[in-house]
Formats: sequence, structure tokens, C-alpha cells
Amino acid sequence: MASLVGRLSRAVFIRNAATLGRNTGSKSANATGPTLSRTAVSSTAGSIPPKPVKVPFGLTRMTILVVPFLYVGTLISKSFATLLEEHDIFVPDDDDDDD
Repeated sequence: MASLVGRLSRAVFIRNAATLGRNTGSKSANATGPTLSRTAVSSTAGSIPPKPVKVPFGLTRMTILVVPFLYVGTLISKSFATLLEEHDIFVPDDDDDDD
């Protein structure tokens, strides 16, 4: 029983190593196994997929969304830094600017 489990695990390991290995090309003309190919340019049937949907005004929409939230984030951080300085939790030293 143990030898059967050992043989099966060895066979699975060899099959997975061959599939996941870097050199997946067939070694001989009669070799059978999965044929790995990229389907980014074509589908499994060989046809060219349609163009992806283009979002109109994508960069403009992203800018309109990002800029206000960055501004709000800077306002919050400035007010928090002022609060820390008022309560003497964090006070930057003026001596650090010596050049």
C-alpha cells in the first residue's frame, strides 16, 4: 500500500514539474501532454477578440476624483500637525535647518 502511494505521489510530482517547468516544449515528436499557449492575442478557437471597451474621459474622470481627495487629505494632515504642536506632543526643532 505504501509503495502504491509512493508511486502515485511520484507520478503526480513528475507531471506537475513538467507542466510548471520553464522548458515546457515537447522532448520528442511522439510526446503527449498539455499544449500551453497564450490566449491574450487570440481565443482558444483562434479568433482575434474584440477591442476592449474604452472609457470616455478616463484621465479626466480620474483627475476629478483624485485631486479633491488629495486636497482634503492635506487639510486633515495640516490640522492634525497643528494640533500636535499646540499640545507640545511634536514640536519641530528650528536647529535642523542648518546648512
